Parts: sequence; structure tokens; C-alpha cells
Amino acid sequence: MLSNSKLIGGHSRLLFLIFMLVFQTSCKKLVEVNPPVSASTSASVYNSDATAVAVLTGIYAQLSSTSNYFGNHGFATISLFAGLSADEFTLFDQTNSNYQAYYTNNLSINTGGYEYWSPIYSYIFTCNSAIEGVGNSSSLTQGVKQQLLGEAKFLRAFFYFYLINLYGDAPLALGSDYKTNAGLARSPRAQIYKQIIVDLKDAQNLLSNAYVSGTLLKTTTERTRPNRWAATALLAKVYLYTGDWSDAEAQSSLVIGNSSLYSLAILNNTFLRNSTEAIWQLQPVTATVTNTQDAYQFILPATGPTSSWPIYLSNSLLNSFEMGDLRKSNWVDSITIAGTTYYYPYKYKVNNPSAPVTEYLMLIRLGEQYLIRAEARAQQGKISTAAADLDSIRARAGLAQTGATTQSALLSSIQHERQVELFTELGNRWFDLKRTQTVDAIMNVATQNKGGSWNSYQQLYPIYPQDIQRDINLVQNPGY
Repeated sequence: MLSNSKLIGGHSRLLFLIFMLVFQTSCKKLVEVNPPVSASTSASVYNSDATAVAVLTGIYAQLSSTSNYFGNHGFATISLFAGLSADEFTLFDQTNSNYQAYYTNNLSINTGGYEYWSPIYSYIFTCNSAIEGVGNSSSLTQGVKQQLLGEAKFLRAFFYFYLINLYGDAPLALGSDYKTNAGLARSPRAQIYKQIIVDLKDAQNLLSNAYVSGTLLKTTTERTRPNRWAATALLAKVYLYTGDWSDAEAQSSLVIGNSSLYSLAILNNTFLRNSTEAIWQLQPVTATVTNTQDAYQFILPATGPTSSWPIYLSNSLLNSFEMGDLRKSNWVDSITIAGTTYYYPYKYKVNNPSAPVTEYLMLIRLGEQYLIRAEARAQQGKISTAAADLDSIRARAGLAQTGATTQSALLSSIQHERQVELFTELGNRWFDLKRTQTVDAIMNVATQNKGGSWNSYQQLYPIYPQDIQRDINLVQNPGY
């Protein structure tokens, strides 16, 4: 898997990339973002601002694109497949063996789960190559060079975060030398988290405070390139996942305190393009897809669930909403077919390919920062301030203040709030079950309800055998 073939480029490749730079500027749904450029080890890519910027821009475009294989339909499929693995969805038609394997927690080297490993490493190698190429370049504008280094380190941290939360221990590749990468053994998650923290701290120091345009030389209202606050928000989440409560509180407080950029939006404005809640978003990059892949894959057609749209929300998730929770009436919709009502996620509401672009896929948002700080404070025994953060999210949902007054009750309430606030968003529920060590208790019941049987090893996805064969020091996850 740690092959470097996708990073090899030369003069002809560079000419092709520049051609793409000119060609794709005509795409109407590209908003201040230059077209995709895949990673290249050619030093000439980093000799000009435009081609160097395009390398990182290519990552954002590929994450958004339905034609690039990050699990077949872009980054948004983590919401789908991790939601199937957890307890968020019901699968209507189980003839799709891939969906069925995720849904019944019956992943294997033959049925799936390995789809994200190789693409994530491809992105990581792009970041590694960019860090080396940008860092060694003497011809880039200083501001561009600094921003690009920050973006590359932020993105590497972002991809490693998802990699280890999907697969556990993993090879820690920090360079673009394919010979070195091809023989790496798996490093413990704790070691990778340390590197993630190093990268995010570097990114904080390098990235702009403001959002920058596609050239990186001007500010913009588009929140599609990460800035210092995106690095800070992700760092807060990493500290939460590693149990560093004081630093999680400190970093999330920095983001929440930046009220000039961020505020909680009303529910139906939350996922709009450049909403005040958005810390980092992805935008659609071609005119042939709807605003977001989430809207396309989650909104059921008038005929109800089919083999093409086979998933809808589980009863366990629907029953988790309290009476009067406005998130259920604003972020969930339904359709009734032959007397049966099917509920589906409705955070993103535009699934018409010809509709104007009004929604961007949300990767990091302010609402979670309140919940991160609430949990971090509760873990430190700061009950009143933790409850206040929780109540900020509850108030927006039209709910009364929490009745939790003890640490254990408050932590339980915060996890419940994460379930109903962050549902079907990029695997948050699946990751929360694992990091809070509640996965076995909950999935024993949930998997049985889905027609499968649960074993603890299933909380990690398998690695494709061919990826293991390419690296003599790489071993499979237990159970597979």
C-alpha cells in the first residue's frame, strides 16, 4: 500500500497539470479554488506560486469530487459507511454486499472496510511531497510558502486522524521516499497522535488568521481553505481524543472566543455555504453533481428507499431525540410509502444538480467545539461551565437547560448531545463509541438488531491483502 507510484511526475506531467489549471477555471462550481493537481515529486512544481498552490488545491477538489475514490464517492462516504457500521442507519435493501457488510459489521478482506486505507495514504504522500517541495523552494512568495506549509501539515494531521480512527495503529510515513515508506511497520496510535499534535501546532503558527483565496494572497469570505482556527479546532478535538482535557478546553476556547468569525447559526443555516458556524468546508468542484454528496446519498426519492438509495435513519437514533428537539424537525425529513414512514438526514437539503450552490460539505464546525469544551470541562470537574456549554447547543435546538448536576450525569448527557447534534457527520458517532469505550455494549445490541453479530475486533476496519503484500512489515488487524 505504501507504494509511491502516484507521486512520480516529470516534465510532461507538469505540462498536463498546468493545462488542467487553465481548463478547469471554466467550471462554474469552483469558487476561488484552482483546479486539482495531483501530487508530484517534480521540483519544478514548486518553482511558481500557481503550480505549488494547485498541488494542495487538488486535495480539496479530490475530497469533494464523486469521481475520486475516497471510498468511491468522495470524503462524504465516511458519513455513510461509518454510520452503517454504528447505529445511525437502517439498510432497506441488503443486496448491495458492500453496504450489507458495513451494516451487519461483517467486514472482511473480501467484503470491504479497506477502501479508505490506500486513498488516505495517497493524500498523506501528497502532503509529504508538498512539505518537502515547498520547504526546499526558494522561488515562492513568502506568504504563499508559509500558507502552503501550514495547509500541508494541517491536512497530514487531518488524514492521519481519520486513518487511525478507522484502522488503529498505522505506518507513520513523514517523507516521500517510497523505499523508506514501503518497509514501514505500524506505529502505535499514541505515537501518531503525537505527530498529529506537532503538525497542528506547526499549522497554527503558519496558517493565516483569515480565510485566503485560491491564490493565497488575498482574503475571502470562502471558508474552503483551512486557516489557523481550523488547525486550532482540530487540535482541540485531538486533545479530547487523547484525554488531554485542559488543552482541549484551552484550544476550543480560542475558537469559541473568536466571535468576529464564528457564531452558532440557526439550525437551517448551519450547513449553508460559508455559514457563521463553518470553520472548514468543502465545496463542489464539478457542474455534474449536487451541492453536496450528503444530500445526494441521504435524501430519499419520492418512491422511498430503493437499491440505489437504500439507507434511512435507525429507530435508535430517532428515539434519541428529546420531545421538542428542533433538530429532529429541521435536520430530519421523511417520506411515507404504503403506510411506512422512512426518516432520512436532512442537514443538507439541496440534491438537484442544476440548483445554485448554496451548501458546502461541513468538515469542522463551531457546534462541536462547544461539545468538546463541555466534555473537557466536565472531565476536570468544572460542572457549571461544562453545563453552560452544553446548554448553548441545547438552546439552539429549542431544549431546556440540562438537568445534569454531577460529573457522571453530565458526561452522559454530553455524549447523548453529541449523538443528536453530530449524527451522520463524518463518522463522529462511530468514533465516539470507540473512544468512550462504549462500543461493545452498544454494538452488541445494535448489530444484533441489524441481523449480525458483534465482536470487539470489528471496531477497526481490515486492510486490503494486497496492501499488506506490498509492505513486508505491515500486519493485518486482529480478527481478519
